[in-house]
Amino acid sequence: MSDNQSSKSRVPPHGRIAFQGELGAYSHQACRDARPDLEAVPCRSFEDVIDTVKRGAADLAMLPVENTTYGRVADIHRLLPESGLRIVDEAFVRVHISLMALPGVQIEELEKVRAHLVLIPQAASFLARYNIRGEPAADSAGAAAELAQAQTRTIGVLASDMAAETYGLNILARHIEDNAHNTTRFLIMGKTADQTRRGELMMTTFVFRVRNIPAALYKAMGGFATNGVNMTKLESYMVGGNFTATQFYADVEGHPDDPALARALEELDYFTDYLEILGVYPADPRRKR
Repeated sequence: MSDNQSSKSRVPPHGRIAFQGELGAYSHQACRDARPDLEAVPCRSFEDVIDTVKRGAADLAMLPVENTTYGRVADIHRLLPESGLRIVDEAFVRVHISLMALPGVQIEELEKVRAHLVLIPQAASFLARYNIRGEPAADSAGAAAELAQAQTRTIGVLASDMAAETYGLNILARHIEDNAHNTTRFLIMGKTADQTRRGELMMTTFVFRVRNIPAALYKAMGGFATNGVNMTKLESYMVGGNFTATQFYADVEGHPDDPALARALEELDYFTDYLEILGVYPADPRRKR
């Protein structure tokens, strides 16, 4: 049994995993793909997802952090350190966009499509070919639910195949996204960290603030270079509404028990006044593709 399989087996059977959005959302798809044995629980916001796990109404949280097309998910890096949860896995989900409408409707009948704001530009070429205009919606799966209720023949929706299946809509075209690489990375989070797990490639995620000394960030990063640790992500964001208070979010390859990463983190700690590991977890196999 692989480390990834054994980690899943430690989750109580018939458990629950919370996600932001409506049933049929891409986050729901991520839950089904990564934890098919768990009941998916829709929540209105990322804060609600976190709270659902903290109060015990769900065992795990599924949170999107970045997308290969539109970048970082807004506010998520601020929420993660404040959540009190720990990362136990990551999941990569290929975002395939489908055009759907009411059963019996032909594509020539559509005047507009509705979808989340970030989804419409990702299918711009297809929409231009059929002269269909896009209208932003709060949630793509929610737009599918609204269409199923309103029964409007001239409106279509851009969403996942799962949304069409959930709300009884007919898929007119599949995989209409402009970018073939369109992928969202999710983090699976729970109340308890587990640093005992090992996989072929481990990831460590942490946040830190550097001390107020000259070239502190440069010096703090030096330990990763000299120890040969691959840093796959480093992002900064302001904290406390202060332009001079900057916190950094980082992903690195390796486990804190690995000698190279242990030395790098020790050197980082010397140049920081705050350092917190948010999770140690196996890399998703699709990370290297």
